[in-house]
Amino acid sequence: MSTANHTEVREFIFQGFSNFQEHQLTLFVAFLTLYILTLAGNVITVTVICIDHHLHTPMYFFLSVILLETFYSLVIIPRMLSSLVGLSQPISLAGCATQMFFIILAINNCFLLTAMGHDCYVAICNPLRYSVIMNKRACIQLVWGACSIGLIVAMTQVTSVFRLPFCATKVAHFICDIPVMKLSCTDMTVNEILTLIISILVILVPMGLVFISYILIISTILKIAFAKGQKKAFATGASHLTVFMVHYGCASIAYLKPKLENTKDQDQLISVTYTIITPLLNPVVYTLRNKEVKDALLRATGRKLS
Repeated sequence: MSTANHTEVREFIFQGFSNFQEHQLTLFVAFLTLYILTLAGNVITVTVICIDHHLHTPMYFFLSVILLETFYSLVIIPRMLSSLVGLSQPISLAGCATQMFFIILAINNCFLLTAMGHDCYVAICNPLRYSVIMNKRACIQLVWGACSIGLIVAMTQVTSVFRLPFCATKVAHFICDIPVMKLSCTDMTVNEILTLIISILVILVPMGLVFISYILIISTILKIAFAKGQKKAFATGASHLTVFMVHYGCASIAYLKPKLENTKDQDQLISVTYTIITPLLNPVVYTLRNKEVKDALLRATGRKLS
C-alpha cells in the first residue's frame, strides 16, 4: 500500500468495550474488584515467601518472580478501568509502545513456568540429587535466562512494530498489543512472520519441555508403591500444572490462532483472562491448594498478633 499521502499518527484511541455499553459499570466493578484482589493476593504471597524461611526453596523462588507480573498490569488496568467510566484518553505512540513492551515482557513467565516444571521433575524423579541440581546458582541462572529472553523478545517486537507508519488511530481493543500493527499503512508480512516465529519459540518450545517433564513425572509417580506417597507427589505438581495450563492456553490462543479467526469480543475476552484472571489465579492456586503456604500464612499471622 502506498504511504506517500498518509498523515503521521501521533496517538491512538482505544475503542475498549464499546460493544458492551450497557454493562460497562458492571464490568468496571468486576474488574476493579478482581484487580484489588490480585494486587493484595500477590503482595501477601510474595511477602510471606520472603519472610518465612520454610518457603526459601527453588519452587517458591520462581513463584515469587512470577507473582511480580502484577506490576506490569499497572500500565494496563488503570487505563482500562478509566475507559469503562468514560474517562478514556488518547494514548501517545510512546505510551502505547511502553504498554506493549510490558505486555510482551510477561512472556518470561513461560520460561519461569518451564523452570518450575523442571524443579518438579527433579524433586519427584531425582530426589536424592535435588539439592545438588537445584542449587541457588542454578535457580538464579534460570531466572536470569528467562528474564533476558523476555527482554530481548519485548525489545525486538516493539521495535519492529513501531518502525511502521500508521494510518489509523482507532484501536479495537483496550490495550496496546501486537495487533496494533494492523493499523499500519504498509505491508506487514515480514512483521507477521517474525511474530509467528517468536510465538512458536517462546510458547511451543517451553510447552514441549514441560509436557515431557510431566510424562516423566507421572511415570515416576505411578511406580510409587504407597497411595499416600502417590498423593503427595501428585500434590507437588498439581498447582504448577493448573497455572501452566491456563497461562499457556491463553498465550496459545492469543498468539498462535489463525489470522482473522477470532472476533473483537473473543480477543478482548482472551486479553482479560491473561491480564486479570491469570495473575489472580497464581496466589489463589498456590495458597488455597498448598499446605506449606497456608501454614506460612498462619505463622506470619501469629507473629503479627503476638
